[in-house]
Amino acid sequence: MRIGISTTTIEPALTGGRLDGIGVYSRALLRRLPRQGCAVQPYSFARGSTPLVAGARLPSAFALATLRDLILPGAVRLKMPDVDLYHATDYRIVRMDCMVVATLHDALTIKHPEWCSPHLRKMKNWLQAKAARKANHVIAHTQFAIRELVECFGVDERRISVVPCGMDEEWLEAPDPADVQATLALHGLQPGYYLTVGTLQPRKNMGRVLEAYLALPPVMRAKRQLVIVGQPGWRSATLQAQIRAAQQNGENVVWLDNLISHDQLRHVYAAAGVFVFPSLYEGFGIPVAEAFASGVPVITSNTTSLPEVTMGAAVEVDPLSVAEIGAAMLELARDDALRARHIAAGKARALDLTWAECARKTAAVYNQLLS
Repeated sequence: MRIGISTTTIEPALTGGRLDGIGVYSRALLRRLPRQGCAVQPYSFARGSTPLVAGARLPSAFALATLRDLILPGAVRLKMPDVDLYHATDYRIVRMDCMVVATLHDALTIKHPEWCSPHLRKMKNWLQAKAARKANHVIAHTQFAIRELVECFGVDERRISVVPCGMDEEWLEAPDPADVQATLALHGLQPGYYLTVGTLQPRKNMGRVLEAYLALPPVMRAKRQLVIVGQPGWRSATLQAQIRAAQQNGENVVWLDNLISHDQLRHVYAAAGVFVFPSLYEGFGIPVAEAFASGVPVITSNTTSLPEVTMGAAVEVDPLSVAEIGAAMLELARDDALRARHIAAGKARALDLTWAECARKTAAVYNQLLS
């Protein structure tokens, strides 16, 4: 199969080397689909793009056609002689003379516009609605996401397949202890900390994680740091101020806002005692899969897609309840048997949440459409 795939979200000139969830997903498929019998051709919206894989061609016609489609919807029909199917991982679709698959990750901008930047919300809504109309088939990451897409974009459920996201298989193997220790020393971390990962923005709910941590008994806070990994995002000024205030008051809180090394991130997961991820809304939640694979017990939300992702392997809490989040943090720190059960369950669940499995199921969707 000759497959064209979106690569705009992994362009170094656009991302600065920092990938969001869609970028991580697009890069994973680009790397792993060839092992499923797919000849992959990257296509980018960015003008002046450079090849992302050896011998790849990123035709400027694709970028120009996408721009023209924005100005004159429906006036463009792009010839795609090099591919049998085009997969839009990032919503960007123009009329093409080949089969089109679109991955629609969630309906956050419609369901909860208050958690999205107004500047980006309208554009993302337009792109998703267009992709939902033009795609021959849609990929969602969970059954929860399917319900959202049917409700918000009117996608025919018969045209949607569920393909979960995942993590690199290397996460299933413990990193070298010496490397882990070096990363901890570099950032002033002590093993066994509470860890939360994600961009600082309202829906990630890190403010309640911080509040729950600060309400723990002093002896627990002295013993276990709270480590926050994530860049500042939209509407995060208040949370940033709260983090700094906690640090100035002598609280055991560490904020790693510039951790861009993939290996260092693995090391930080590996040394955590409890992973805390009570997000208010997720179409999937890749950090949960990473924590499972790292052998860290997980606390997460009992809402949106997260119970479907965890399949009972995590401690589920009401993400709006600081008391529930704090109680779960205490329980997993104190109860060794409970920790062991959730670590084992998470490791087992992680085996089904790899990028290799994602690529296999994605290729199966292609085969079904092209057969």
